[in-house]
Amino acid sequence: MSNSNLPSVLMFGWEFPPFNSGGLGVACEGLSKALSSGGVDLTFVLPFKIPISAPWCKFVFANETTELISDIKVMNLFSGYQSHSISSELKKNGLPEAISGSLMSRVRAYAMKAPAIAKNNKHSIIHAHDWLTYPAAIAAKKVSGKPLVVHVHATEFDRSGSDNVNKNIYDIELEGFRQADVIVAVSNWTKKKVVSKYGISAEKVKVVHNGIEFNNNAAIVEHNLDRLKKDGNKIVLFVGRITLQKGPDYFVDMAEKVLLYEPKTFFIISGSGDMETEMIRRVSSRGLSNRFIFCGFLRNEELAKVYKAADMFVMPSVSEPFGLVPLEAMISGVPVLISKESGVSEVLSTALKSHFWDVDDMADKVLSVLAHKKLKNHLSVNGSREVKTIHWKKAAESLIDIYKNLTIPVFQPAVIPLYHYN
Repeated sequence: MSNSNLPSVLMFGWEFPPFNSGGLGVACEGLSKALSSGGVDLTFVLPFKIPISAPWCKFVFANETTELISDIKVMNLFSGYQSHSISSELKKNGLPEAISGSLMSRVRAYAMKAPAIAKNNKHSIIHAHDWLTYPAAIAAKKVSGKPLVVHVHATEFDRSGSDNVNKNIYDIELEGFRQADVIVAVSNWTKKKVVSKYGISAEKVKVVHNGIEFNNNAAIVEHNLDRLKKDGNKIVLFVGRITLQKGPDYFVDMAEKVLLYEPKTFFIISGSGDMETEMIRRVSSRGLSNRFIFCGFLRNEELAKVYKAADMFVMPSVSEPFGLVPLEAMISGVPVLISKESGVSEVLSTALKSHFWDVDDMADKVLSVLAHKKLKNHLSVNGSREVKTIHWKKAAESLIDIYKNLTIPVFQPAVIPLYHYN
């Protein structure tokens, strides 16, 4: 229910569940729902028309194509990590350039549609999520003149895992930061990157930590996982994109050390990405194939079942602006080990923490949880309790305060002339 005293927001996103390739879409869904519950009138803009609806917001699509696109192709459209082969496959289907072109050409096509969207949709704030939407949001701001909030879920330095960044993406991010009236970072870790790597004033960057949504659905463990557990096996879980940023190679290195002491342990990797083939080869070359399960990208009930089966969740990210997946694991009562190079480590006290590169320390902590039932129960019970305090409502309240500060005129005291008497 909207509140006339609150700003109306034109929000530019790139993906939205169930058509999402990762945590960006999950964050957009959680934030938009919480903002709407807080009374904000929200119009959510997406680059492509897809069969989607959410009762709490209005959707607008930059490309209203009537072409029928399979679910797999739709997922590829929203991936910020699309390969050339995927682009070529889409072109074969005769889809227009705005859909079938390179990722950068689709970002530009999105921006070209933004001025008309801004003209046709009432708003007092423009809010953009990640670099893919910054050009569109800047174009909308030029038309409406409304304040722009850019939300940083990850920087190019996080995605590349080094200073060897894509200059085109870096330039888009930098321009977005410069044009923004306020920059929202998902953690202090991310804020420091924005300030140090892009030369942005710290006063311009506000930290709003992500949250998590609670569904309270008790999923049943799948038959094969249940069988593994009954045979006395432990399960250690990795969930995320199989890319350099997420540290899957460190997960494999850690697993090899754990298996020296706990040979009845299975390591499940849920996700996909450009390093997937490399990780499968790495596991095979070390003779670990019989202890690894690569199950692809899971979501909803399927993922919930894997969480329920896991004895331990590990997030060895090289550079993680926030990290929603550990919160999902904790909701299911799974003990978590997260890298210190993550934003979520700022808000979690009931989580084990290691540097991503310290595979010995990670292995020691995983072994401690697998071997000591009291430690596992402590992390499980207290983690479940702690995560319930980290809700999207807090993030929405912080954003609403930012919106208000941008839209409510600052009081200007009257200037009283000074008279001089002779």
